[in-house]
Amino acid sequence: MQIFGNTLNRKDLMRRVGSLDQVAGVRLVELSDGAGRGVRMLEFRSGGGLEFEVIVDRAFDLGAARIDGRPLNFTAPLGVQAPWYGEARWLESWLRSFGGGLMATGGLDHTMFPTEDDASHLNYPAKPTETYPLHGRLTNIPAKLTGYGTRWDGDQPILWAEGEVRQACLFGENLSLTRRIEVVVGSNTMSLHDRVTNHAHTANPQLSLYHVNLGFPLIEEGARVIVDYEKAEPRGTFDPDGWQVFGPPQAGFSEEVMEIYPKSIDGWAEASVVNAQEDLLFHERFRSDTLPYLLLWRMFGEGTYVVGLEPSSVDTTPREALREQGRLPMLGAGESRDYHMEFTAHSGRDAVASFLQKTEAD
Repeated sequence: MQIFGNTLNRKDLMRRVGSLDQVAGVRLVELSDGAGRGVRMLEFRSGGGLEFEVIVDRAFDLGAARIDGRPLNFTAPLGVQAPWYGEARWLESWLRSFGGGLMATGGLDHTMFPTEDDASHLNYPAKPTETYPLHGRLTNIPAKLTGYGTRWDGDQPILWAEGEVRQACLFGENLSLTRRIEVVVGSNTMSLHDRVTNHAHTANPQLSLYHVNLGFPLIEEGARVIVDYEKAEPRGTFDPDGWQVFGPPQAGFSEEVMEIYPKSIDGWAEASVVNAQEDLLFHERFRSDTLPYLLLWRMFGEGTYVVGLEPSSVDTTPREALREQGRLPMLGAGESRDYHMEFTAHSGRDAVASFLQKTEAD
């Protein structure tokens, strides 16, 4: 393994430290003040410069993330908020509890804007329709922490954590998300594996969106997104010219979305964001069989300066239209669906240049 520039096997490493925690590890902490009071989080340190938080009580989503001490994510004014303090209305359930962080998960049965839709699949006459808040309900549900720690694969230690989130309602959906996160010690990559299961006895809509939120200093004027795509279609006011290069913070800016159909190689799609100096880079890979779309969300407002790089199971078509077109994804009774992602970060001109050269060669 590579630990801070040293190539070591297990025996050599453990001769030099009293505990692996000296160089890498994962620990459980709890916030004790403000809107985040009571929230459990897991803190990961890879030993390769990558550090990040897993917010256990917010659907096992990802909080602050850094590479070599440099922030990767956007942080909203509220920061981490306990879900039990939030509001439960259509827009506010997301906007008034969204603290930023590297990733917030949309789902499990709805993504995109708030709406009301047919609920006849629930077979409950008293509720012919269901209301769906912005990006669904998942991110406001605490997870059950099923385990975390370090496992050794021969000479290689691997940090891991696993949690389960249940989104269920009497006479409603009964879905679960099991999420496992792993980091090879000494690396700058995290892997995320999600399994969504329908525990109900009837089929249910199942949609997932991975709202990856990148901020300064990665996002700045001249930073750019790198993605190999089949086509890209602007939604709303998005200027289709030069959309891959980012601008500075601007007064009165309105959010923009580009709907991207990324190319898939061996079942994987990928995208990167690199800063203007090309000494800081974030890269994501995702399985395109279950996440065939990539939504580029740009918000260049003052104080809300953030870019979303969002793999999604559906495009931006409204839910009702998806149903009418026969494209609303369903999950059968007792069935499961898997989602796989990888996040990698690089800091320093040499590391970024090496990654970009390899990407171009591939």
